[in-house]
Amino acid sequence: RELENDSSSEIILDILKQTCLHPLCCKHPPSVRYRRLFLSQLIKRHEASESEPLDELYDALGEVLGVEEGTECYKNYLLPCGEAVSLSESTAVISEGTTGLVTWEAALYLAEWALENTHVFTGRTVLELGSGVGLTGIAVCRSCSPSRYVFSDCHLSVLNRLRDNVQLNGLDNQNSPRVRVSVKHLDWDEVTEKHLREIGATTVIAADVVYDPDIIGCLVKLLSKILRCSANGSPPEVYISSTIRNPDTYNCFKHQLGQY
Repeated sequence: RELENDSSSEIILDILKQTCLHPLCCKHPPSVRYRRLFLSQLIKRHEASESEPLDELYDALGEVLGVEEGTECYKNYLLPCGEAVSLSESTAVISEGTTGLVTWEAALYLAEWALENTHVFTGRTVLELGSGVGLTGIAVCRSCSPSRYVFSDCHLSVLNRLRDNVQLNGLDNQNSPRVRVSVKHLDWDEVTEKHLREIGATTVIAADVVYDPDIIGCLVKLLSKILRCSANGSPPEVYISSTIRNPDTYNCFKHQLGQY
Protein backbone atom coordinates (compact mmCIF):
# COMPACT_ATOMS: atom_id res chain seq x y z
CA ARG A 1 0.00 0.00 0.00
CA GLU A 2 2.84 2.39 0.89
CA LEU A 3 4.56 1.59 -2.40
CA GLU A 4 1.33 2.41 -4.26
CA ASN A 5 1.02 5.72 -2.41
CA ASP A 6 4.64 6.59 -3.13
CA SER A 7 4.08 5.82 -6.81
CA SER A 8 0.94 7.98 -6.88
CA SER A 9 2.79 10.88 -5.27
CA GLU A 10 5.60 10.60 -7.82
CA ILE A 11 3.11 10.64 -10.70
CA ILE A 12 1.28 13.70 -9.33
CA LEU A 13 4.56 15.52 -8.69
CA ASP A 14 5.72 14.70 -12.22
CA ILE A 15 2.44 16.09 -13.63
CA LEU A 16 2.95 19.25 -11.60
CA LYS A 17 6.50 19.68 -12.90
CA GLN A 18 5.35 19.07 -16.49
CA THR A 19 2.59 21.69 -16.22
CA CYS A 20 2.33 24.50 -13.66
CA LEU A 21 6.00 24.30 -12.65
CA HIS A 22 7.30 23.83 -16.18
CA PRO A 23 9.73 26.65 -17.15
CA LEU A 24 7.53 27.56 -20.14
CA CYS A 25 4.46 27.90 -17.91
CA CYS A 26 6.43 29.95 -15.39
CA LYS A 27 7.66 32.29 -18.14
CA HIS A 28 4.33 32.53 -19.98
CA PRO A 29 1.64 31.67 -17.41
CA PRO A 30 -1.89 30.57 -18.38
CA SER A 31 -4.88 32.35 -16.90
CA VAL A 32 -5.20 32.43 -13.12
CA ARG A 33 -8.62 30.77 -13.34
CA TYR A 34 -7.24 27.88 -15.39
CA ARG A 35 -4.33 27.30 -13.02
CA ARG A 36 -6.61 27.36 -9.97
CA LEU A 37 -8.98 24.82 -11.51
CA PHE A 38 -6.15 22.61 -12.70
CA LEU A 39 -4.37 22.57 -9.33
CA SER A 40 -7.62 21.98 -7.45
CA GLN A 41 -8.35 18.94 -9.60
CA LEU A 42 -4.80 17.67 -9.18
CA ILE A 43 -5.08 17.98 -5.40
CA LYS A 44 -8.41 16.10 -5.41
CA ARG A 45 -6.83 13.31 -7.43
CA HIS A 46 -3.90 13.12 -5.03
CA GLU A 47 -6.08 13.14 -1.92
CA ALA A 48 -8.24 10.35 -3.37
CA SER A 49 -5.15 8.14 -3.48
CA GLU A 50 -4.78 8.54 0.32
CA SER A 51 -1.13 9.48 -0.13
CA GLU A 52 0.83 11.81 2.10
CA PRO A 53 0.23 15.50 1.31
CA LEU A 54 2.57 17.05 -1.23
CA ASP A 55 3.86 20.44 -0.10
CA GLU A 56 4.63 21.38 -3.69
CA LEU A 57 0.95 21.06 -4.65
CA TYR A 58 -0.33 23.27 -1.85
CA ASP A 59 2.47 25.78 -2.32
CA ALA A 60 1.59 26.10 -6.01
CA LEU A 61 -2.12 26.53 -5.24
CA GLY A 62 -1.39 29.03 -2.48
CA GLU A 63 0.71 31.07 -4.84
CA VAL A 64 -1.94 31.23 -7.55
CA LEU A 65 -4.72 31.98 -5.05
CA GLY A 66 -2.85 35.15 -4.15
CA VAL A 67 -2.78 36.38 -7.76
CA GLU A 68 -5.51 38.52 -9.31
CA GLU A 69 -6.76 37.66 -12.77
CA GLY A 70 -5.56 40.13 -15.39
CA THR A 71 -6.97 40.96 -18.78
CA GLU A 72 -4.28 38.95 -20.58
CA CYS A 73 -2.83 35.48 -20.23
CA TYR A 74 -0.75 33.02 -22.25
CA LYS A 75 -1.51 29.75 -23.97
CA ASN A 76 1.35 27.43 -24.85
CA TYR A 77 1.35 24.68 -27.46
CA LEU A 78 4.04 22.05 -28.06
CA LEU A 79 4.83 21.28 -31.70
CA PRO A 80 5.85 17.78 -32.89
CA CYS A 81 9.37 19.08 -33.46
CA GLY A 82 9.64 19.80 -29.73
CA GLU A 83 9.44 23.57 -30.04
CA ALA A 84 6.67 25.58 -28.41
CA VAL A 85 4.24 28.24 -29.60
CA SER A 86 3.37 30.80 -26.91
CA LEU A 87 0.50 33.21 -27.45
CA SER A 88 -0.62 36.25 -25.54
CA GLU A 89 -4.43 36.21 -25.46
CA SER A 90 -7.32 37.95 -23.75
CA THR A 91 -8.83 36.25 -20.70
CA ALA A 92 -12.29 37.28 -21.96
CA VAL A 93 -13.95 35.77 -25.04
CA ILE A 94 -15.08 39.24 -26.14
CA SER A 95 -12.83 42.19 -25.41
CA GLU A 96 -12.10 45.52 -27.05
CA GLY A 97 -15.12 44.96 -29.27
CA THR A 98 -13.87 41.77 -30.90
CA THR A 99 -13.67 38.00 -30.49
CA GLY A 100 -10.33 37.95 -32.28
CA LEU A 101 -8.12 38.16 -29.19
CA VAL A 102 -8.53 34.48 -28.29
CA THR A 103 -7.76 31.23 -30.12
CA TRP A 104 -10.82 29.42 -31.44
CA GLU A 105 -11.22 25.67 -31.98
CA ALA A 106 -11.08 25.79 -35.77
CA ALA A 107 -7.61 27.37 -35.59
CA LEU A 108 -6.40 24.40 -33.52
CA TYR A 109 -7.74 21.93 -36.09
CA LEU A 110 -6.26 23.89 -38.99
CA ALA A 111 -2.87 24.00 -37.27
CA GLU A 112 -2.98 20.23 -36.67
CA TRP A 113 -3.98 19.63 -40.29
CA ALA A 114 -1.15 21.86 -41.50
CA LEU A 115 1.40 19.90 -39.46
CA GLU A 116 0.15 16.70 -41.10
CA ASN A 117 0.18 18.24 -44.61
CA THR A 118 3.36 20.32 -44.69
CA HIS A 119 3.65 19.92 -48.48
CA VAL A 120 0.71 22.32 -48.89
CA PHE A 121 2.89 25.11 -47.48
CA THR A 122 6.51 24.21 -48.21
CA GLY A 123 8.10 26.82 -50.47
CA ARG A 124 4.76 28.62 -50.90
CA THR A 125 3.58 32.18 -50.34
CA VAL A 126 0.79 31.83 -47.80
CA LEU A 127 -1.92 34.38 -47.06
CA GLU A 128 -3.97 33.85 -43.91
CA LEU A 129 -7.32 35.61 -43.59
CA GLY A 130 -8.50 36.57 -40.12
CA SER A 131 -5.31 35.48 -38.39
CA GLY A 132 -6.48 36.46 -34.90
CA VAL A 133 -3.75 35.95 -32.30
CA GLY A 134 -1.73 33.85 -34.74
CA LEU A 135 -1.70 30.18 -33.67
CA THR A 136 -2.13 28.59 -37.11
CA GLY A 137 0.28 30.90 -38.88
CA ILE A 138 3.02 30.62 -36.28
CA ALA A 139 2.72 26.82 -36.32
CA VAL A 140 2.96 26.82 -40.13
CA CYS A 141 5.97 29.14 -40.15
CA ARG A 142 7.78 27.07 -37.53
CA SER A 143 7.06 23.63 -39.00
CA CYS A 144 6.03 23.81 -42.67
CA SER A 145 8.79 25.91 -44.31
CA PRO A 146 6.79 28.41 -46.39
CA SER A 147 8.90 30.90 -48.32
CA ARG A 148 6.65 33.79 -47.28
CA TYR A 149 3.77 34.11 -44.82
CA VAL A 150 1.30 36.99 -44.68
CA PHE A 151 -0.79 37.25 -41.52
CA SER A 152 -3.83 39.50 -41.93
CA ASP A 153 -6.72 40.92 -39.95
CA CYS A 154 -8.68 44.16 -39.86
CA HIS A 155 -9.17 44.98 -36.16
CA LEU A 156 -6.49 47.29 -34.74
CA SER A 157 -6.28 45.57 -31.35
CA VAL A 158 -6.03 42.16 -33.00
CA LEU A 159 -3.27 43.36 -35.33
CA ASN A 160 -1.29 44.77 -32.41
CA ARG A 161 -1.59 41.53 -30.44
CA LEU A 162 -0.77 39.52 -33.56
CA ARG A 163 2.43 41.50 -34.14
CA ASP A 164 3.41 40.97 -30.50
CA ASN A 165 2.88 37.20 -30.80
CA VAL A 166 4.81 36.99 -34.06
CA GLN A 167 7.73 38.71 -32.36
CA LEU A 168 7.32 36.66 -29.18
CA ASN A 169 7.79 33.49 -31.22
CA GLY A 170 10.88 34.77 -33.02
CA LEU A 171 9.26 35.25 -36.41
CA ASP A 172 10.31 38.80 -37.09
CA ASN A 173 12.46 38.73 -40.21
CA GLN A 174 15.71 39.25 -38.31
CA ASN A 175 15.22 36.08 -36.26
CA SER A 176 13.59 34.01 -39.00
CA PRO A 177 15.60 34.46 -42.21
CA ARG A 178 14.16 31.30 -43.83
CA VAL A 179 10.62 32.65 -44.04
CA ARG A 180 9.61 36.23 -44.81
CA VAL A 181 6.84 37.18 -42.42
CA SER A 182 4.56 40.20 -42.54
CA VAL A 183 1.43 41.31 -40.69
CA LYS A 184 -1.03 43.29 -42.81
CA HIS A 185 -4.27 45.15 -42.31
CA LEU A 186 -6.67 43.60 -44.79
CA ASP A 187 -10.24 44.85 -45.07
CA TRP A 188 -12.29 42.27 -46.96
CA ASP A 189 -14.57 44.93 -48.44
CA GLU A 190 -11.88 47.30 -49.59
CA VAL A 191 -8.96 45.12 -50.67
CA THR A 192 -8.33 45.31 -54.42
CA GLU A 193 -7.25 42.65 -56.87
CA LYS A 194 -4.11 44.72 -57.44
CA HIS A 195 -3.22 44.42 -53.76
CA LEU A 196 -3.93 40.69 -53.78
CA ARG A 197 -1.72 40.22 -56.84
CA GLU A 198 1.08 42.07 -55.06
CA ILE A 199 0.82 39.58 -52.21
CA GLY A 200 0.98 36.77 -54.77
CA ALA A 201 -0.38 34.03 -52.52
CA THR A 202 -0.16 30.45 -53.77
CA THR A 203 -1.92 29.09 -50.70
CA VAL A 204 -4.69 30.86 -48.76
CA ILE A 205 -5.99 29.68 -45.40
CA ALA A 206 -8.52 30.85 -42.84
CA ALA A 207 -9.97 29.48 -39.60
CA ASP A 208 -13.34 30.23 -38.04
CA VAL A 209 -14.32 32.97 -40.48
CA VAL A 210 -17.74 31.46 -41.27
CA TYR A 211 -19.66 32.42 -38.15
CA ASP A 212 -21.72 35.50 -38.99
CA PRO A 213 -24.31 35.55 -41.82
CA ASP A 214 -23.72 39.28 -42.24
CA ILE A 215 -20.12 38.83 -43.42
CA ILE A 216 -20.54 35.75 -45.60
CA GLY A 217 -21.26 37.75 -48.77
CA CYS A 218 -18.16 39.84 -48.19
CA LEU A 219 -16.02 36.74 -47.57
CA VAL A 220 -17.25 35.00 -50.70
CA LYS A 221 -16.54 38.07 -52.84
CA LEU A 222 -13.05 38.21 -51.38
CA LEU A 223 -12.44 34.54 -52.16
CA SER A 224 -13.63 35.16 -55.73
CA LYS A 225 -11.11 38.00 -56.06
CA ILE A 226 -8.35 35.79 -54.65
CA LEU A 227 -9.08 32.99 -57.12
CA ARG A 228 -8.85 35.45 -60.01
CA CYS A 229 -5.40 36.52 -58.86
CA SER A 230 -3.41 33.60 -60.16
CA ALA A 231 0.25 33.21 -59.36
CA ASN A 232 2.41 31.59 -62.04
CA GLY A 233 -0.67 30.95 -64.13
CA SER A 234 -2.52 28.92 -61.51
CA PRO A 235 -5.10 30.12 -58.96
CA PRO A 236 -4.11 29.75 -55.32
CA GLU A 237 -5.28 26.80 -53.25
CA VAL A 238 -7.75 27.84 -50.55
CA TYR A 239 -8.34 25.97 -47.28
CA ILE A 240 -10.93 27.08 -44.74
CA SER A 241 -11.44 25.45 -41.35
CA SER A 242 -14.84 26.01 -39.74
CA THR A 243 -16.65 25.18 -36.54
CA ILE A 244 -20.28 24.63 -37.54
CA ARG A 245 -22.23 26.32 -34.77
CA ASN A 246 -25.26 27.06 -36.92
CA PRO A 247 -25.85 24.75 -39.92
CA ASP A 248 -27.93 27.44 -41.64
CA THR A 249 -24.98 29.85 -41.58
CA TYR A 250 -22.63 27.25 -43.01
CA ASN A 251 -25.13 26.23 -45.68
CA CYS A 252 -25.54 29.90 -46.62
CA PHE A 253 -21.77 30.08 -47.09
CA LYS A 254 -21.72 27.01 -49.34
CA HIS A 255 -24.72 28.30 -51.29
CA GLN A 256 -23.07 31.65 -51.99
CA LEU A 257 -19.84 29.92 -53.00
CA GLY A 258 -21.83 27.96 -55.57
CA GLN A 259 -23.07 31.17 -57.17
CA TYR A 260 -19.54 32.21 -58.22
